[in-house]
Amino acid sequence: MSRVFEGYERQYCELSAVLSKKSTSALALDGEQKKQKLSEIKSGVEDAETLIKKMDLEARSLPPNVKSSLLVKLREYKSDLNNFKSELKRITSGNLNVAARDELLEAGLADTMTASADQRSRLMMSTDRLGRTTDRIRDSRKTMLETEELGVSILQDLHGQRQSLLRAHETLHGVDDNVGKSKKILTAMTRRMNRNKWTIGAIITVLVLAIILILYFKLTR
Repeated sequence: MSRVFEGYERQYCELSAVLSKKSTSALALDGEQKKQKLSEIKSGVEDAETLIKKMDLEARSLPPNVKSSLLVKLREYKSDLNNFKSELKRITSGNLNVAARDELLEAGLADTMTASADQRSRLMMSTDRLGRTTDRIRDSRKTMLETEELGVSILQDLHGQRQSLLRAHETLHGVDDNVGKSKKILTAMTRRMNRNKWTIGAIITVLVLAIILILYFKLTR
C-alpha cells in the first residue's frame, strides 16, 4: 500500500472519530452552542471530503492490483461521509422531535461506535503493516552491510594471496637465477678438470718417455 494513501487514511479515521463525537454532542445542545458545534462539524466534513478526494487520486495512480482494494475502502469512506452529511442536515433542520432525536442519538451512537471500531481496526492493521515493512527494510539494510563487510574481507584476503604469489614468483625467479649460475660454475669446473686431466696425462707420458730414454742410454753403454 502507498504510504501517502496510508497517511491520508489515518487522518481521515481520526477526523471521522472526532466528527462522530461532535455530532453526538451537538444533539444535546441548543442555541449558540449548537450553532458553533454545527459549524465545527461542517468544517470537519469539508476536510474529510478533501481527504477522500486526495485518497481517490492517490489510489488511481497506483497499479491495478493495489488500486482495486483501495477503491473498495474509498467506497466505505464515501458512504461514511455521506452519513455525516445527512446527519448534519438533520441536526441543522431542527425539525426532530424528542423521540426522533433519542432514536437518532442511539442509532448514530451505535453506527459511530461500529464505524470507529472498524476504522481503529484498519488503522491498527495499517500501523502493523508499516511496522513490519520498517522491520524488513532494517533487516535488509543489516544484511546488505554484512554482505558488504564480507566482500571487503574477501577482497583483502585475495589481495594478500596475490602479494604472496608475487613474492613466491620472485623467490622462484631468484632460485632459477641461482641454479643457472651454479650450472655455469659446474660446467666451468668440469672443463677445467678435463683440461687438468689432459695436462696430467701429457706430463705423465713425457715422464715415462724420459725414463725410458734414460734407461735405454744406460743399458746401451
